[in-house]
Amino acid sequence: MTAFVTVTDVRFAEAPDGHQRLGLLGWIRFTLNDAVVVDGVTLRRTRDGRVTLSYPVRHDARGAQHAIVRPIDDAARHAIEAQVFAALHLDREAAS
Repeated sequence: MTAFVTVTDVRFAEAPDGHQRLGLLGWIRFTLNDAVVVDGVTLRRTRDGRVTLSYPVRHDARGAQHAIVRPIDDAARHAIEAQVFAALHLDREAAS
């Protein structure tokens, strides 16, 4: 069961044009439940035109990725995305 998630203080830094052409739109910082600041989340455009959030990872000595922070389940991911996208006035399915 996913606990209630509240996203506030959403900040966005736009990526340079060259990165945007490759799908990286920018970087996001936000606060969860007035308790935790999440920084280093990227806003990306998928090949089919949707926008999505990607959470920061670290790489171990073998090159495997390990999440630094991530939503606990799909319900939490959707709740966070909905609030971040609303704060940024984005439509998840927008192709522009």
